[in-house]
Amino acid sequence: MHVADYVWYITVGVLLALLAFDVFIIGRRPHEPTTRESATAIAFYIGLAVLFGLGVWVFSGGNYAGEFFAGWLTEYSLSVDNLFIFLIIMARFGVPRKYQQTALLIGIILALVFRGIFIAVGAAAINEFSWIFYLFGAFLVYTAIHLARQGENDDEDFKENAVIRFAKKRLNATDEYNGVKLTVLKNGKRLVTPMAIVIIALGTTDLLFALDSIPAIYGLTQEPFLVFAANVFALMGLRQLYFLLGDLLKRLVYLSIGLSVVLAFIGVKLVLHAMHVNELPFINGGHHIDWAPEIPIWFSLGFIIITLGITTVASLRKSRTLEAEAAADGTPTSPEASPAPSEPELDPKTKAELDAIRPPEPHESDAKNS
Repeated sequence: MHVADYVWYITVGVLLALLAFDVFIIGRRPHEPTTRESATAIAFYIGLAVLFGLGVWVFSGGNYAGEFFAGWLTEYSLSVDNLFIFLIIMARFGVPRKYQQTALLIGIILALVFRGIFIAVGAAAINEFSWIFYLFGAFLVYTAIHLARQGENDDEDFKENAVIRFAKKRLNATDEYNGVKLTVLKNGKRLVTPMAIVIIALGTTDLLFALDSIPAIYGLTQEPFLVFAANVFALMGLRQLYFLLGDLLKRLVYLSIGLSVVLAFIGVKLVLHAMHVNELPFINGGHHIDWAPEIPIWFSLGFIIITLGITTVASLRKSRTLEAEAAADGTPTSPEASPAPSEPELDPKTKAELDAIRPPEPHESDAKNS
């Protein structure tokens, strides 16, 4: 697929223009977007992705268009799974709703940066070493097994990585938000706000997800332009999707299982492709393995659509069943309907873990100043 330089320039220019527009709005008026605002933005970004895919079809053929749509759907699904982790992070750090949009925007920009770096590194590795497909395939199969073992999405499965734990322990932090600013001056001392810790958490989470997403899309297309475009469109509109779906994200209980099936399929596809173009001397004498089939893109696209469709339907049915059972037992299904429970007695180990997550109590000097 030949992509002229001016097409790259236009694509990157449009992306930067959209980001600048978002940053300008968020910087002036941090707020929680309305349902109409969120739905309009999501429809706009999805419409752009569809138009882009149709444009690829017109100018480069249906095969490349299929590669883009397959990559976009896979990356979008992985991004939605990423949103579930964002929900947990926002809840853990008690980010006010009106500031969450700014935090999400920064997280998405970081995700674009990290994925851009990995796209360039992946493209260079593929051009130099055909055996890299073996590594990509094995990594995706390993990731798929890890996701499958997790089973249903559950915020109890979330574990803070080492960078977050280090930041919480080593940085001089306050428990008070200072708008969307990352620091605050108190008693002549510069302190880090919880927003800074949240940004660190979102950034490191983005980095980990990029490690999964880039090998996955290179299993569907080896065209850097399509890889870049699919990642960009998969990340656009996620802030609005976060507020539009809200608790619905938690209803996608089988999303991890569905993604594990998709990633396993792509991993096997990558291994088969590596066998088909094999050059490793200790495998088949360094010759191509002719019997290894090349899975066509139309089959990959259909498999991804069917798998994600079944995952969504099964998740929503499971959620409705659980809500019906809770209603039959008289258990409230919404926070508004449930009385405020008294805090249960916790064992010392669990209490220590919760204390490590909760913001530190304000110092005595802070209490006096307030």
